[in-house]
Amino acid sequence: MQLTNQIHFRNLRGDIFGGVTAAIIALPMALAFGVASGAGAAAGLWGAVLVGFFAALFGGTPTLISEPTGPMTVVMTAVIANLTASNPENGLAMAFTVVMMAGVFQILLGSLRLGRYVTLMPYTVISGFMSGIGIILIILQIAPFLGQRSPGGGVLGTLGGLPELLTNIQPAETALAVLTVAILLFTPSKLKRFVPPQLLALVIGTVASLMLFTNADAIRRIGEIPMGLPVLQMPVFSVDQLQIMLIDAAVLGMLGCIDALLTSVIADSLTRTEHDSNKELIGQGLGNLASGLFGGIAGAGATMGTVVNIQTGGRTALSGLTRAFILFIVVLWAGSLTSVIPMAVLAGIALKVGIDIIDWSFLKRAHQISWKGALIMYGVIGLTVFVDLIAAVGIGVFVANILTIDRLSQLQAQDVRAVTDADDEITLTETEKNLLDQAAGRVLLFHLSGPMIFGVAKAIAREHNAVRHCEALVIDLSDVPHIGVTSSLAIENALKDALDDGREIYIVGATGQIKRRLERLGLFSLIPPQNLLMDRTEALRRAVGDVSQTAPADMQVSEVG
Repeated sequence: MQLTNQIHFRNLRGDIFGGVTAAIIALPMALAFGVASGAGAAAGLWGAVLVGFFAALFGGTPTLISEPTGPMTVVMTAVIANLTASNPENGLAMAFTVVMMAGVFQILLGSLRLGRYVTLMPYTVISGFMSGIGIILIILQIAPFLGQRSPGGGVLGTLGGLPELLTNIQPAETALAVLTVAILLFTPSKLKRFVPPQLLALVIGTVASLMLFTNADAIRRIGEIPMGLPVLQMPVFSVDQLQIMLIDAAVLGMLGCIDALLTSVIADSLTRTEHDSNKELIGQGLGNLASGLFGGIAGAGATMGTVVNIQTGGRTALSGLTRAFILFIVVLWAGSLTSVIPMAVLAGIALKVGIDIIDWSFLKRAHQISWKGALIMYGVIGLTVFVDLIAAVGIGVFVANILTIDRLSQLQAQDVRAVTDADDEITLTETEKNLLDQAAGRVLLFHLSGPMIFGVAKAIAREHNAVRHCEALVIDLSDVPHIGVTSSLAIENALKDALDDGREIYIVGATGQIKRRLERLGLFSLIPPQNLLMDRTEALRRAVGDVSQTAPADMQVSEVG
């Protein structure tokens, strides 16, 4: 695996233009997410610089733009709130340690080559989870949108304090927040081609606040951002909080993996390329590790920045590095310019991001596609917003997988057939039909088809128990590409029952994984080698011959050529 992204200068103009445009979009978003997280605007900017730089340099998607995102900010907000509440002195430092741990978690996933498994979860769960995060982000912006400090307590605390927030509404700040959202919603498409709506809202909202509200105390502003290089944040642990920190890091790291890899898929579709998921996770992990070390919040692949980067010409990692460099210059020398930005404007930008995160398209038609899927999605939304992110994903994936396994088991059970005569549901040659007819029900053909997952074991046992009077058993595994442990044990029980009853057993088509699994169960030692065949017709011919020798004289059958 190549350690760094391949960078060339054949697309220099496009990459620089893409990086500059992505930086312009990233600036207001980084400020908004930094303030929304509780770590401060500077933490948002440093997260955008460091995650973006290292992910671009070491990641596996050349055009991916990485920075603080809405979903990551929601989790980061909860992490900071919980740790500062339990340890006011070191809580913020511990939160940055969680970001480092999340980065290490991502690096481990990438190093173990588990990238392709990260996004293997049902869309109903992903949709519900993302929509739930969008709702959380909206709720958390209610207080700053109304010109007040957050009451604390997360979603439930904000909803509980809503009457008080509405009573003490600050008209000036609320007007600025409404103006911001209006600009984001109604900026003409033609203007969007030249100026990102987020930057337009940031500039207009700030200028309006300076012109209309001259009283310094009338509007809450983010204040001057410390200029210069950030202070190194050494990892801080608390024995009492270590378990919570590990869980938070796993949630933050896993969400970052999902966010980044889903955005990488979008980048692939736009550029007709294919990303390296494992390498991308390592790049994301290094970015978050560096961000935490220097007091930045966590980040991941950002869909908006990535799409804009590609649409404006970005094709290599040089675009992401250009974007990080521009933001780096802003943090070092332009901190005083951002000090007058109103908090309400940033709240309006973050609130609009929350609205955009909600999967409106799927919400409108989920019930038309599948009512079970719709229930899973709504359940995940409820758990995400009101209970816990881990519980939401864990329970959602569990329920969705159980329903899927049940459906697959029902379908696969239809491919488990035990017949003693010609059956239209099993494709038999004329010779095989004649052989079964001549056996007069004394030979049982046990035909299995498709992957035999554990849910099929009951069907195997049911079909085997349905016919007890046969004298020879032919088990056809020719059309089985995979057999699970549970189904293997069900076949073992069928074979042992047949042997206990003195029946002759033939196994057809056991190769590869099927053969190895049956060998490890010791089944081949119970069956004569000549009864292990690759041809079903030959197996039926031998079975018919065996039962013919034991049949009464008036029932004996002739050999079929």
